[in-house]
Amino acid sequence: MKRTLLTLTLGLAVGLGTHFTYFRLHQPAMTDTLDGQLAWMRTELRLSDAQFARIKEVHQASSPRLRAIAAQLAGLQAEFQSFEKTRRISDQVDFLEFARYVETRRNVRRESLDSTRQLVLAAAEVLTPEQRQRYLQLVATVEPLVQPLLN
Repeated sequence: MKRTLLTLTLGLAVGLGTHFTYFRLHQPAMTDTLDGQLAWMRTELRLSDAQFARIKEVHQASSPRLRAIAAQLAGLQAEFQSFEKTRRISDQVDFLEFARYVETRRNVRRESLDSTRQLVLAAAEVLTPEQRQRYLQLVATVEPLVQPLLN
C-alpha cells in the first residue's frame, strides 16, 4: 500500500512539474510593450542582429509621434463623449462645433494612417524579400488599411 501511494504521489509530482515547465517555456511573449513587440518580430521574421537593431531604431524614432497622435485621439474621444452627454441632457447640438470636431478627427486619423504607413515601409526596407512579404501579410491582418502595400 505504501508503495502504491508513493508511486502515485511521485507520478503526480512529476506530471505537474512537467506540465508547468512545458507551459512556462512555451508561453507567448508579452507584446504589450515596444520591446515585447520587437522581440516577437525578431522571432517571427527571423531577423539578424543588424536588421533587429535597425528596426528597433525605426520604431523608437517614430514612437514619440505615434504616442502624440494616440493622445490626440484619446482627447478627441473625450470631446466626443462631451458632445454626446450634452446632446442627451439638453437635446441640442452645436453643429459648427461638431463639424470642427469631425474635421479635426479626420485630420488626426489621416496623420495616424500616414505615420503608420511610413513606419511599416521603413521597417520593410530593412527586410529581405521573403521577410518583407511575411511582415506585410502580418501587418495587413492587423491593419487592413496597409493592404495596398502588399501590391
